[in-house]
Amino acid sequence: MMKALTWHGKHDVRVDSVPDPELQAPNDVIIKVTSTAICGSDLHLYDGMMPTMEEGDILGHEPMGEVVEVGKEVKNLNKGDRVVVPFTIACGACRFCKMGLTSLCDTSNPNAEMANKAMGHSPSALFGYSHMLGGIPGGQAQYLRVPFADVGPIKIPDGLSDEQVLFLSDIFPTGYMAAENAQIEPGDTVAVWGCGPVGLFAIKSAWMFGAGRVIAIDGVPERLNLAKSWGKAEIIDNTKEHVQDRLNEMTGGQGPDRCIDAVGTEAHSTGTADAVIDRAKEMVKLGTDHPHVLRETIMCCRKGGTLSIPGVYIGFLDKVPFGALMNKGLTVKTGQTHVHRYLKPLLGKIEAGEIDPSVIISHTVSIEDAPKMYKTFRDKEDSCIKVVLKPHAEAA
Repeated sequence: MMKALTWHGKHDVRVDSVPDPELQAPNDVIIKVTSTAICGSDLHLYDGMMPTMEEGDILGHEPMGEVVEVGKEVKNLNKGDRVVVPFTIACGACRFCKMGLTSLCDTSNPNAEMANKAMGHSPSALFGYSHMLGGIPGGQAQYLRVPFADVGPIKIPDGLSDEQVLFLSDIFPTGYMAAENAQIEPGDTVAVWGCGPVGLFAIKSAWMFGAGRVIAIDGVPERLNLAKSWGKAEIIDNTKEHVQDRLNEMTGGQGPDRCIDAVGTEAHSTGTADAVIDRAKEMVKLGTDHPHVLRETIMCCRKGGTLSIPGVYIGFLDKVPFGALMNKGLTVKTGQTHVHRYLKPLLGKIEAGEIDPSVIISHTVSIEDAPKMYKTFRDKEDSCIKVVLKPHAEAA
């Protein structure tokens, strides 16, 4: 039996003893999880926003560790290899995988019919993220079964710590793809809503794509400080300033060229009418998402600009100013991250010293402390920016 973090309902995550995973297919491996993390999108599960969760589901989709068992068809990995595991699960052989669109894999989701009914077509399976997206046990556990292991995990060379490479599993590629999707041209002004982990990596990545200015928008002092010091961004505190007015002032009335929504479904705002309506609808179960930031990006972006949306949305959105989006000629690009395509190039950037992802880690704890850290992260307490879990460490 192993320890794992499991979902038992809204605001109820627990450390349970569960059976160790076993090989189920010849291209599986089992890893001993040495480090894993709590992601901002895990908070959507914690807050009960994501349908098709079941009691006892193992959470987590940002794992890495040591290979301890290898299926007979896996030729690229051996026992003892250190690997980072992408949060999206891809077969590598279907039409979408061959196009490099691995988060849209046609094969990996065993519950594709459930997703088809909700979305029209199924994306790939994800680790630890609802039964609609596969019901695959997640990586906030001491051990993890990795399907399609001949395609997904990337081997980590000696000399790099877990903390330097762990975020290749999700948030570094997610921030990087967000910047890529923004279609940044040299000298562009890029505005990033949300200075959580994905937003911070989007800020760093925007510079890599040639941005001339990066403006970060948030209301949490610790996040804004990191966006300014590490991300070299200009900042707007949305608890103190009107975002659209300030952006117009900073851009000569034009608005940012590229806008990135790194917030998603649970956007907070300072008492605006649209946010009040969103929360009221959620309370009476007439709505799920809080798309305040999406609305704001549409209104703020310059004419002919691009909206990039790495933030997770779940259901049907209300009062989105689609007329403004259409009449301003905006381009919208979004999607779960095609992690596999970014693993090698981003590992190269880490090895070359171009970026140190470990800077964003604020808390490192044992798995026993994970339930309270979910609440701390959700409530933005104790200067919490990113939580790393050590599943085999003793509780403090």
